Amino acid sequence: MINFKENAKLNTLNHSCAHVLAQAVKHLYNDAKFWVGPVIESGFYYDIDLGDITLTLDDLPAIEKEMKKIIKDGKKIIRSELTKKEALEKFKDDPYKIDLINRMDEENTVISCYSQGDFTDLCRGPHMDTVKACKHFKLLKVSGAYFKGDENNKMLQRIYGVCFETEEELTAYLEELEEAKKRDHRKLGRDLGIFMTSDLVGKGLPMYLPNGYIIWEELENYIKGKEKKLDYHHVLTPPLGNVELYKKSGHWEHYQEDMFPKMEVDGEEFVLRPMNCPHHMMIYSNSIHSYKDLPIRIGEIARDCRFEASGALKGIERARTFCQNDAHLFVTPEQIEEEFKSVVNLILEVYQELGIKNYHFELSLRDKEDKVKYYQDENMWNHAEDTLRSVLDNIGIEYKEKIGEAAFYGPKLDVQVTPAVGNEYTLSTCQLDFCLPMKFNLTYVDKDGSKKTPVVLHRAVFGSLDRFIAYYLEETKGALPTWLSPLQVTVIPVNNTYHLDYANTIYEILKEQNIRVYLDDREEKLNYKIRESQIKKVPYTLILGQKEIDDNKISYRLFKSKETITLDKEQFVNKILEEIKKYKS
Repeated sequence: MINFKENAKLNTLNHSCAHVLAQAVKHLYNDAKFWVGPVIESGFYYDIDLGDITLTLDDLPAIEKEMKKIIKDGKKIIRSELTKKEALEKFKDDPYKIDLINRMDEENTVISCYSQGDFTDLCRGPHMDTVKACKHFKLLKVSGAYFKGDENNKMLQRIYGVCFETEEELTAYLEELEEAKKRDHRKLGRDLGIFMTSDLVGKGLPMYLPNGYIIWEELENYIKGKEKKLDYHHVLTPPLGNVELYKKSGHWEHYQEDMFPKMEVDGEEFVLRPMNCPHHMMIYSNSIHSYKDLPIRIGEIARDCRFEASGALKGIERARTFCQNDAHLFVTPEQIEEEFKSVVNLILEVYQELGIKNYHFELSLRDKEDKVKYYQDENMWNHAEDTLRSVLDNIGIEYKEKIGEAAFYGPKLDVQVTPAVGNEYTLSTCQLDFCLPMKFNLTYVDKDGSKKTPVVLHRAVFGSLDRFIAYYLEETKGALPTWLSPLQVTVIPVNNTYHLDYANTIYEILKEQNIRVYLDDREEKLNYKIRESQIKKVPYTLILGQKEIDDNKISYRLFKSKETITLDKEQFVNKILEEIKKYKS
């Protein structure tokens, strides 16, 4: 979908439309006060203080109607400049604008405002020449938003909208949004019984239902099977750790704000772990290693917890607890290229098998000017970045360089996917790390008997299983491939009185082969049961009547198909087993 922030014309247009929105709200709610109204990736919003008034979707048409009147009036948008003193005087009755102005550093700072008719707003701009340009708009939703994003502050009203140059573009975008709603993994997760959330359990703490856990388990077995073939050794480590562990790794210094608060037990301070690297470093250090032992590949489906802002939470795509498909590869410098190539090949193999096509690679590097985020060792960084560039060039991977996106301890290769819903994000990653092995004093005995420090590759093929499930649900619209589908076959007798015994026989045959099957023997109409199987997106629906009994065969329909196919029982069983086989280790 379009990123409004990155499209200069749409950015300016939506910025101007945000001001039209604010002007309309001011006309309708005279006491309204305004915080900020930025352009975002999906259009614009404005945060507004309406006192005790809480807006709902039902209020948006009236605001849109007032916006159309303003646009039809066609006032020019005029820029003016004020000193800080003049700005403080002009907006003296608006505490939110005063807050913005007071955050500007110097007294002689030039502050720009934009006016359109009876409305003036503090803004850097730029804007369109006239409000007429904003006529192709739509208000989308309203929600609450804390002032400055701080839950200790007042709750404001946030109105979202979009604006385009033409009616055709707006219509096409709104149709995309409707399609996105159908694909949203939160809706699919609810409709298909995959996961649930509860405020009583806690925000950002999803719980997998039986259908969801089947998907989870199949993905876990799939990726662990591939890793075992590549000589990974799987471990299990605790989902918390002593604060000293994270101080040693550097995460406490660089990552503390994203962790849950520490807790004290028996005189020790613990924290829920946000990542698994320190635990795996300790596992490596548990024994002496020779160069002959390397590479050592430690893998884990590991539970992590990060304190994401409540506004950033999104189902299982972005939660406060998740499981990473994590691994750490301990290698000699000479093994970096071969092991990195193996990780990339594994990612490409998984993407090919699962039909993931819309992706690209990004080489995430440090920002040399940022002296806070990154571990300060100039030689280490230069060596790590040069090594990774060289490896990628030798492998022949095309990539874009992204400054300031590296982990605090080293550069990384990220695989960015463009999902069916929303903007692109990182799915898989592989990071090169010279830093943590040194911090934990990790060593191996080299050929000459000297102790050397290994290099570590951090990698996650699925990223987290949670995010991958969210991504895959949206890509497939919930119609998962047979091997991954929670329910693979529905068996429906045409008439329970005459055909149920045969249906039960087929059910038992499939169940014996570990095929996930449901016998729908309810006293409902045949078409109703077929339709329900389609709604649940079951890959195969078996319809068994007298002809199937007489011929000792089965008839089935594929999901979203009205064609009925008839096969021998053995042929059908073999067909499904063959379909599933390639995803099993």
